Amino acid sequence: MKPSTDPKIFFAELTDCIDARDLHQEVPPAHLHDWSDEAAGQPLGLVTPRSTIQVSAVMAVCARHGIPVVPQGGLSGLAGGAVPSDGCLLLSLARMNAIEELDSAVGTMRVQTGAVLQTIQEQAESEGWMFALDLGARGSCQIGGNIATNAGGNRVIRYGVMRDLVLGLEVVLADGQVLDLMQSMKKNNTGLDLRQLFIGSEGTLGIITRAVLKLSPGVRGANTALITFTNYDQALQFLKQAQTAFSGHVSAFELMWPDYYQFALKTLCQADQFDREYGYYLLFDVQSSHPEQDYPQFEQLMADAFENGTVDNAVLATSEREIEELWQLRDCVSEILSINAPTINFDVSVGLNQIGIFADQLRATLDERFPDLNKLFFGHVGDGNLHLVAGPVQGGKAIEHAIETEVYRTTRDFSGSISAEHGIGLHKKKWLGYSRSEAELALMKLIKQAVDPQGLLNPGKVLD
Repeated sequence: MKPSTDPKIFFAELTDCIDARDLHQEVPPAHLHDWSDEAAGQPLGLVTPRSTIQVSAVMAVCARHGIPVVPQGGLSGLAGGAVPSDGCLLLSLARMNAIEELDSAVGTMRVQTGAVLQTIQEQAESEGWMFALDLGARGSCQIGGNIATNAGGNRVIRYGVMRDLVLGLEVVLADGQVLDLMQSMKKNNTGLDLRQLFIGSEGTLGIITRAVLKLSPGVRGANTALITFTNYDQALQFLKQAQTAFSGHVSAFELMWPDYYQFALKTLCQADQFDREYGYYLLFDVQSSHPEQDYPQFEQLMADAFENGTVDNAVLATSEREIEELWQLRDCVSEILSINAPTINFDVSVGLNQIGIFADQLRATLDERFPDLNKLFFGHVGDGNLHLVAGPVQGGKAIEHAIETEVYRTTRDFSGSISAEHGIGLHKKKWLGYSRSEAELALMKLIKQAVDPQGLLNPGKVLD
């Protein structure tokens, strides 16, 4: 029997598996976009389920009727991954936000994936633990979206990306089947690790409803410094020295080019703490449970770096207030975006030893073609991730496309990734072939076809 596509019948079946107050045929405007500028299609409606059972039932109804589903989290994505497509049902995980269990003995947390990142961080901290993922949208992004995009953030150099922080998952497949992968063992060599199939898949293979998260021992503070270099090679040398001195426990290695640094100072109305301009500015952070005990070692590292010429100048924070002021330089990106609007924001990665050359070449290319554009470079350079804010962009979509083409072409020439941590979504799909081979793309399509044969889950995202 052919499934009915009559909207009345479809919505009537939805009301049998979800409370009427959680079903909206009039979609609130906030659900029609994320932080990207990708155009929204016209959705059929919005559901806000409260349990995995309800998500499963909704997906089963959609599968019978051939209705596509776009999962939504905190809508803080920059790649258009949560933008509705025409004729889809939006499925928001916002009501599934419970922290179900925190095991203080072993350091794990079981959560529903609508939980907000900052809430998870605060809950872990209250029990003497730390959830290591951290990024600027912490107060609004949901952990499900972080998992679906394999988020990175400020602490990847020490703790890794989301793939390293997820021990278990629960996933609802396109036909409503629930896949229980919630085992929390760190060692489980029983064939393919299916968790990794869904982490970073941007909701195209399944809807992640629950997760077991890995926590790290809590920290009570950090030793922080703002360091300057003349050239990029010095920054690489200092990274090696710092990792050696602190046995791989460096928590942040955030490099800022002069254009970004000066713009951040102006935005924050802060005075420059150095008497001249340098080639690079590093926000360097080592977290620990006893930062005051580690401070002599921190000072010695800096003294050695000065002596051997690795570091040109440095300011060491001596209070929590000074640490906060230094981090404001790196965290004021949203204000910088607003001042430079409209902007195009890039999130790419290349080999760690190539970032300096890559940035120089990319700047030269953009300066030649777009001389009036502000180009602000910064990033989590310790893990090979470079960000670029370009703006204000005048001339509409044609100019935006031209700028993006130059950035991604240069990234391809360096065998880099067009998306280090923001995902592909709609926005970067046309350039995916710059970072993935034809064989890789073909295999990704085969997996999508096998797991979601009707193409119902987040259609048009990542792959056509």
